[in-house]
Amino acid sequence: MTNEVLTVSLDGPVATLTLNRPERFNALNDELRAALRTAVSDINKMENVRVVILKGEGRGFCAGADLGGGMERPDPDHINKEYKPALVGIAESDKIWIAQIHGTAAGIGAAYAMNCDLVTMADDATIYMAFAAIALIPDGGNTQLLLQNMGYHRALEAVLEGHKISAEDCAKYGLVNKLFPLDKLDHETKEWAQRLASGGPLAMAATKRILRTVGQISYSDAISAEAKEQHPLLNSEDFKTGVEAFFEKKKPVFKGK
Repeated sequence: MTNEVLTVSLDGPVATLTLNRPERFNALNDELRAALRTAVSDINKMENVRVVILKGEGRGFCAGADLGGGMERPDPDHINKEYKPALVGIAESDKIWIAQIHGTAAGIGAAYAMNCDLVTMADDATIYMAFAAIALIPDGGNTQLLLQNMGYHRALEAVLEGHKISAEDCAKYGLVNKLFPLDKLDHETKEWAQRLASGGPLAMAATKRILRTVGQISYSDAISAEAKEQHPLLNSEDFKTGVEAFFEKKKPVFKGK
């Protein structure tokens, strides 16, 4: 799938979605927001895709909202209509989404990155809470994503001071998983995605569902939630394949069945 502002390429079980407005640092205008909503929905329906990489073309991941792309017509439901479908689509997808950050992920662009299940980052890149400079609060779920990883005091500081969070600090706070030199970022992210895609897709989806919600329930309920997810996995073909491969000391080939 190709759109003027966004491209989607497939490499076996790995899809790569690339924001393609490099002249605007991939700032999200009306067209790109619409393309993202469509692409996330379409990718989530592709049964052969197990892992998705979200990245940006040019000098940075995403500069956030394009202040010249429709912001002159504020709509009280703008965020819910324009951004929420794609963001929730990623969060609730049964696929594993990896954000690949280079340059900077700013504003709501940072939300798209941190909302992904896993994040790789160039060691000279930053996450930038740019909202204070224009007298706004973080949106797109940024407040929750920062709070969960940085804690209240550091998250509040990052927002109020509107500073750029270095790659080193992003790794220290748990905002990202892996740091790579810029010239190796693309290759290493693709390699990681392919390795992950060889895992059991049913188990990966179940693990994602559990970890996205388990922090909001009691320990007792967590055990029950795990049991509910585990039961169909124990009856799956992938489980039988995995057990057979384990005893035969072979690499299993999971089919998602």
